Amino acid sequence: MLKKRIIPCLDIKDGTTVKGINFEGLRNAGDPVELAVKYEQEGADELVFLDITATIENRKTFADLVKQIARELSIPFTVGGGISSVEDVRILLEAGADKISINSSAVRNPQLIEELAGEFGSQCVVIAIDTRNVNGHDLVHIRGGREATTLNTVEWAKRTTSLGAGEILLTSMDGDGTKSGFDLRITRLVSENVQIPVIASGGAGKAEDFVKVFQETKATGALAASIFHFNEVPVSVLKQALKSQKIAVR
Repeated sequence: MLKKRIIPCLDIKDGTTVKGINFEGLRNAGDPVELAVKYEQEGADELVFLDITATIENRKTFADLVKQIARELSIPFTVGGGISSVEDVRILLEAGADKISINSSAVRNPQLIEELAGEFGSQCVVIAIDTRNVNGHDLVHIRGGREATTLNTVEWAKRTTSLGAGEILLTSMDGDGTKSGFDLRITRLVSENVQIPVIASGGAGKAEDFVKVFQETKATGALAASIFHFNEVPVSVLKQALKSQKIAVR
């Protein structure tokens, strides 16, 4: 059985780490390079870097900042934001990313998933799915959560898998930043309907939330931001809590 992964996330805006609630009301959370170093030292299994306004501002991800962070890391490093071509991915991999994450560009051009998997391998391609329940329907959102699509979340997850995605980063926009716990319903639905690893994201507030998402869904990883950034639950403490519940972690 795959050991569960604990993954801090650096949401980057204007070169600094930020965190909001339901994708809004951003506040400063610290220097991304310093945070990256801290998380690796605490025992994080991977790190995710999301340039959250790159798509909105119609620009590319900060490759120089990616390079600075990658230089300090030995754990797998996923980068997302503003990626829309094979060349964009090549630049980020050369800067030190191990995997890339795409959302809006994959929705607009699903063929891109196939292109990237063919060029760099499925293990490199993470599909970020920002989902919100709208009138009883789970809908994929793009452009940093600002734009709803008509895509059903589970169906889109299945389609990305068939196109060559290697992993899904599933963020519940309803839970994001609320610290009310991961959205177990949508995480369960997606993780039971695809054959690739699913990372749960959105809503983590305490160690118990991680225990629940691993015990009650097939998620293989869990991502959080503010509880790590503001030292509410250090990664090392979280891992001990998981081990005490007989959950296999790295």
